[in-house]
Amino acid sequence: MSNLEAAFSRLLRRVTEGEVHKALCVAAAEQTYLLGWMAFDNGEHGTAQRYLIQALRLAEESKDPALGAHVLAGMADQATVLGYPQEGRRLAQAGRQGLSKVKSFACLADLWTLEARALAVEGDKAGAAHAVSEAERAFDRVNMAEEPEWAQFIDPAYICGEWANTFRDLGLPAAAEPHARRSIAYARTQNRARRGALSHAALSVAQLQKRDLEAAHAAAVRTVDLARRVKSTRSVDAVRDLERRMVRVGGAHPLVADFKDRVRTLLAA
Repeated sequence: MSNLEAAFSRLLRRVTEGEVHKALCVAAAEQTYLLGWMAFDNGEHGTAQRYLIQALRLAEESKDPALGAHVLAGMADQATVLGYPQEGRRLAQAGRQGLSKVKSFACLADLWTLEARALAVEGDKAGAAHAVSEAERAFDRVNMAEEPEWAQFIDPAYICGEWANTFRDLGLPAAAEPHARRSIAYARTQNRARRGALSHAALSVAQLQKRDLEAAHAAAVRTVDLARRVKSTRSVDAVRDLERRMVRVGGAHPLVADFKDRVRTLLAA
């Protein structure tokens, strides 16, 4: 148990009911979720799962359905990334059910997006396209002034990047590219290297799917440059995935060799 967990545990034992107890549960759930997300991004999936499950329990105890749905979104994301898209889809759907009595269009857009990601991994083009459409409808209704603090990350840089990944996984580069470029533009204005790296990777894959090796190489180089600025296992995994895809498409082409050299330098660092 971390020092933060221990501190919250002591407080929750002292205050066992009432509005103060609920507020403590909300704070504990948010911080525990953040620990889980950080572990997830660092590739520590067992630790991440433990924190996310604890965050869900705390959210349920807080009687905050939107927060519970947010935690389920994180669990859905992890399940799909680990190769369990059916579980990811189920968790996203459960999160949407939890929002039936409250209004959080940001969280709703996120949950539809994560269902789309899961459906794309399963190869369900119609289902994924429908889920992205529903996510777009929800996102158009977002008013961040009315959203909880934890929902602030669900912005165009994040959501468009995930839509790009959805269409990338479906092998639909013409649909993936505009979403990737929009995400990149927002991430650049916010100086968000990690999101920029992930969305440049999605753009590069879309270019590879179009067999445009030169454009794919340019986006891939930018991915490496941004990944070097953050400590993120997921960013490094995206770079490795790009390397495998570039080799399959370009073989021994000089641009592929150049990118492989850049990847070796990144991994060595």
